[in-house]
Amino acid sequence: MLSPFLAYFVAVLLLCRVAFSQYSSDQCSWRGSGLTHEAHARDVEQVYLRCAQGSLEWLYPTGAIIVNLRPNTAPAPGGPRSVCVKPAADSRGANVYLERGGDLRLLLPEADPAPAVLCFGLQEGALFVEAVPHRDISRRITSFQYQLFDDRQAAELRSLSAPCQPCSGAEILLAVCTSDFAGRGSIQAVEQEAGQAVVLVRMSAVFRQKSRVFSSAGGRGRRWVGRVKTPLQCGAKPGEGEFLFTGTVRFGEPWLGCAPRYRDFLQLYRDAVTQGTNPCHIDTD
Repeated sequence: MLSPFLAYFVAVLLLCRVAFSQYSSDQCSWRGSGLTHEAHARDVEQVYLRCAQGSLEWLYPTGAIIVNLRPNTAPAPGGPRSVCVKPAADSRGANVYLERGGDLRLLLPEADPAPAVLCFGLQEGALFVEAVPHRDISRRITSFQYQLFDDRQAAELRSLSAPCQPCSGAEILLAVCTSDFAGRGSIQAVEQEAGQAVVLVRMSAVFRQKSRVFSSAGGRGRRWVGRVKTPLQCGAKPGEGEFLFTGTVRFGEPWLGCAPRYRDFLQLYRDAVTQGTNPCHIDTD
């Protein structure tokens, strides 16, 4: 059953009685203060964020805000259809709901520890961020990052709920062509950080990278080094031969996707070339 406070906001949504709108200066990130709501703490503010990624920071939350996340371009086949939200570790002061047509689904209660990532489809609605009343709001800040993803990237994100599942041959061939990074290399070391495994990788070939995941190691020959994240339960270990490393950059952090042994990928790729089914060309020499 909804609290009277929350029920009021649902009624406001259904009657389209939104107090006022405010746009971020770059339409990517928004920063605001609940202190502007003190005189009318039951107001609902609309926020429109239209970039592929950005952030929200709400200081001293009071009242509520509706966060509309949309790409800044016309919809296209294979384009962004999902949005993932990463709350800050110390985010406090508000419950986060998914709102559509006045119906609310709780995504993140204020009292719960912040999860790594929350994902949902763009068609599922907007984010409804409701301040939780406190006598002292001075120490509370609600903040999160967001990023839009296409279907393939969203599937990789959802795979974290069932980590370490091997990729099919078709998924591997597609990953080497479309991932944010792909290359051939070996695991040099594995460290633990914030409940995740951080894998130090030395690459002998980089097929593609959209950001500087791997940088030149210097010295003779072509060598690159980088650090990628993966769930601890996947059991990554150093010194076990060469792999094809593919993955996605999420919120500025590279995460490992399909990573078969390189010899298995090479056989798979050569068979696809022979059959004319390889989705792209890779220089494997």
